[in-house]
Amino acid sequence: MNKVAIVTGASRGIGAATAKLLAEKGFAVCINYHTSGERAEAVAADINNNQGKAITVKGDMSSEHDIIELFEQVDHELGPVTALINNAGTNGGICEVENITSDCLQSVFATNVFGTFIACREAVKRMKLNGGGSIVNVSSEAAKFGGNKLAHYAASKAAINTFTIGFAREVAASNIRVNAISPGVINTDIHHGSSPERLANLMNSLPMKRMGEAREVAELICWLMSDAASYISGAIIPVTGSR
Repeated sequence: MNKVAIVTGASRGIGAATAKLLAEKGFAVCINYHTSGERAEAVAADINNNQGKAITVKGDMSSEHDIIELFEQVDHELGPVTALINNAGTNGGICEVENITSDCLQSVFATNVFGTFIACREAVKRMKLNGGGSIVNVSSEAAKFGGNKLAHYAASKAAINTFTIGFAREVAASNIRVNAISPGVINTDIHHGSSPERLANLMNSLPMKRMGEAREVAELICWLMSDAASYISGAIIPVTGSR
């Protein structure tokens, strides 16, 4: 059976690093993106120029219609998915609960929670027909500590942790494994727009005195996709550098 991976939100950061590493390991990869088309095409070109196979598919992961079309396009161009990485997400921006809007909550939960559910639904239908597969949901350590004026984001990621455990039990007998990884402070675009004061506070909180790199997170995701992790399911694994 061909190894086919869908990585949502794969135009940059952890998603892009994961797509490249999966391609190195023999997966045909779908790079999903929402708005960053040029970046997604650059990731795909990098893979295809290095003897890998990658396609790009635009899709809003808060839209059930877009998610269904994403899977159907992958069926047509690469074959049924065997690996799904639910990486696309939004933090909704720093905001105290007293100022939160319904629109912000709808946006965060539609992408981070509902989109993950729907993508898993579409993946598991195909995986059951094709002997199994592996799913990794990208959570966040914010789910444990509540975030810093990001309670809405933290709550959405806590939902993903609980979903991962329940869903893993549901599909275990079908040879489908479901895990979550829980990154701490990773050197991605989400931090590049932070104020110097916020960045300094972050760095002071890191025992290793550095952020994690996207490739370090990707290594864990790819290991979870491998046969070496064949008895690991329902796990939520932190990537925090001891933080």
